[in-house]
Amino acid sequence: MVSNNIPLSRHHGAPKHGEALLAGLLRCRRCGRKLTLRYTGANHTIPRYSCWRGLLDNGEPRCIAFGGLRVDDAIEEALLRVVEPGAIAAAMEAETQTVSRQDQVREALVRDLEAARYHADRAFRQYDAADPANRLVAGELETRWNRALTQVATVEARIAEHDAAAPGSSSLAALDTTRIGTNLRAVWAAPTTDARLKKRIVRTVIQEVVADLDDTAPEIVLLVHWIGGAHTELRLPKRRRGQRNSIASETIAAVRQLVLIASDDLIAGILNRNGLLTGHGNRWTRERVTSLRSHHKIPVFRPAPDGIEPWLNLTDAARLLGVSPKTLRIAAETGVVKGDHPLSDGPWLFNRSELATPQAQHVAFEAKQRAKHPAGPHPDQKNLFPSTT
Repeated sequence: MVSNNIPLSRHHGAPKHGEALLAGLLRCRRCGRKLTLRYTGANHTIPRYSCWRGLLDNGEPRCIAFGGLRVDDAIEEALLRVVEPGAIAAAMEAETQTVSRQDQVREALVRDLEAARYHADRAFRQYDAADPANRLVAGELETRWNRALTQVATVEARIAEHDAAAPGSSSLAALDTTRIGTNLRAVWAAPTTDARLKKRIVRTVIQEVVADLDDTAPEIVLLVHWIGGAHTELRLPKRRRGQRNSIASETIAAVRQLVLIASDDLIAGILNRNGLLTGHGNRWTRERVTSLRSHHKIPVFRPAPDGIEPWLNLTDAARLLGVSPKTLRIAAETGVVKGDHPLSDGPWLFNRSELATPQAQHVAFEAKQRAKHPAGPHPDQKNLFPSTT
């Protein structure tokens, strides 16, 4: 149980830089002080939370310390379970506001069109009433009429562009927003999602997290104080000293191949899409892929300075060969063209030199021949069932 005399902090500060979610939110159950954060690992990207304030201020023994990756993952999972029910409603509300703004824009454009048509009609009547013999006046009125007609065409084009960019139907828009709400986890885990935005979301729904270590289990004990007064206790297994959680050799081999065409961000997404986990059972992030590479001395992906990459994915290899990606994939699956496919739900890898072999060139030649003679009936072919109409 957590002592009731530990006050909740209402001022946990702004989100700091770095990937750790709980900087400034963790409090030690034993001494009541805030936990400090530092980054470890070869590239200083692995977070670790420690209660150092007593040692730094008064020379007291350090209270607790534990790795941050597993703790952050547990808080993320708890937060998403809380936020997901409201994600669909928020997405629908955003869609309603967007449609409302689009309707207001269209109404304004329609008013502009009415005004432009009025000015064009007025310019035409003035031109039509002018004396043709007075060429100076007639020429000026004709110029005004043409200018008004141009303005009408411009506003009509803007309305057409607006209608083309608007959602096709309300049911389709509702389906898209529902999909956005249910894909909250994918958006949260995407490498492009800003870490500072995630920290602001955490601080919006979580007041504080009180942490302790249960040395008898051993476990990390977290008591999450949510905004609104609810509390959740989480118990996470703590890694014992000397314990090793190894990563599957297949995953390491896949990373060795993926670094030929992909950055650490993309590799993390590919590994997660294939359901692969770290040795601790966590999902992959850019920092964890970087740590894996550093530990196994796997070089990082760097684009070629001259733009001529020695390894290509399926799309780029098909473009270089002059065939469709489907044609090249079938050729690779049948072994006609050599290609590597390290993960079932992942990219194909092709060596540029392999695409210059006679086998690969023959695949491109046959594909171009089929394009010249597409499959289908001959135009002079007789119909077995003549029309009765």
